[in-house]
Amino acid sequence: MALSFDNLQTGHNYFLRNYGEEASFVVLDILDDGNLKVKHLETLEIFMLHELIRYGRGNDYDLFEI
Repeated sequence: MALSFDNLQTGHNYFLRNYGEEASFVVLDILDDGNLKVKHLETLEIFMLHELIRYGRGNDYDLFEI
């Protein structure tokens, strides 16, 4: 079962699958507007979590802590 974005914690590692795309990331900061600043664990790119789900949630959506 997928986690809710409200349950994500700073400093923890997570895995997200959505529309066939997979991303492992660590949460760096939780912003006031509810968005999360994250760092991809493989590329070390820093971005906002909403960029991964901007097209909605697919049938394969899954989010869990690693």
